[in-house]
Amino acid sequence: MDKTVRFRVRLKDNVADVKIMIFHPMETGYRRDKNSKEIIPQHFIHTVNIAHNGEQIMQVHWSRSVSKNPYLNFRVLSASEGDEVTIAWNDNMGQSGVGKAIIS
Repeated sequence: MDKTVRFRVRLKDNVADVKIMIFHPMETGYRRDKNSKEIIPQHFIHTVNIAHNGEQIMQVHWSRSVSKNPYLNFRVLSASEGDEVTIAWNDNMGQSGVGKAIIS
């Protein structure tokens, strides 16, 4: 399983409260390296897809203005124990990651 995504899911009254952290540097392209003084190139997540039991429920578009290790919190209605929540992300340098959590 991909180690770039961490989930925390709580179920109450058929509503899942999902908290996700994606481990990513999210560079803006404005910062300079402390030693070389060179500009650090842009490196950011641009698309995040969220699915509940294989059906896409949300798509997020980010830019370079989002902070390092972005955090996302949302609720899934009509959720039940054993359901699967999946996240897939892509960045501007061709990297990607996938994470899955089972609601319990």
